[in-house]
Amino acid sequence: MNIALIAGLCVILLGLIVGYNILAQQRKQIESHKRQEMAKHIAVIDATEELIGNAHNLPYSGTLLVCLNKKILDSLKAMYEIDDSDKSIKQRISATQAQIDQIKQSYSNRESTSFKVPDNDRQAISMLKLVKRLRSVVKAEHSKGRLATQAFVAENARLEQMQLKINIENVIKRANDAKQKGQMGTAQQLLKKAIDVVSPKTDDYSQEMKKHLEQMHSDITQTLNTGHEKLQSEQEEERSDLDELFAPKKKW
Repeated sequence: MNIALIAGLCVILLGLIVGYNILAQQRKQIESHKRQEMAKHIAVIDATEELIGNAHNLPYSGTLLVCLNKKILDSLKAMYEIDDSDKSIKQRISATQAQIDQIKQSYSNRESTSFKVPDNDRQAISMLKLVKRLRSVVKAEHSKGRLATQAFVAENARLEQMQLKINIENVIKRANDAKQKGQMGTAQQLLKKAIDVVSPKTDDYSQEMKKHLEQMHSDITQTLNTGHEKLQSEQEEERSDLDELFAPKKKW
């Protein structure tokens, strides 16, 4: 009887140990999942704050600033659902919502800064990468239903034109630099490529730039033609002088 009782107690104890280990393992998995989710949202917030921090380098519209801040707000709310004991998250939610309200009032009809022409190719590439990231965020937020279709279409078109503007303004700067160095052929090729890009477009900026680029291209072509004519004239004079020098001497 005692042996059976002891055996029963051992079985019960073993069952309790196994059950505890299972519960502990499940709790550990849940905590690990929470940490992973929190880390994911923190990474989203950090990346989005980095984009917002570049608002002084490129013109950000009110729509774009609100979109980025709402992305942060959504991540903060998701974090609070995971851990509602963290008061700092709740404070950040309130601060971010206040920031969104302020942006809606302050940037309803203006941009964060004026457009600045890139100083060199490296800066132009950096600006283009930034615009590409912004377009990806806007597209993702629209696909998630967080950005209205009309707002998405307008903002995507604005960012697309900004990409064009960065490229065209950089080409113009490169062409002018080439002209100063006397590299007229290089300047001519750069302008021709830019003209091919803007020619199919019908917006005001593209049409204005097309005229400007064509005028620059025409001026360089004229300079090259004038230089070629001058070179031909000099070569003809040299040939004439040589012909006269080596002409057979007349006998008197």
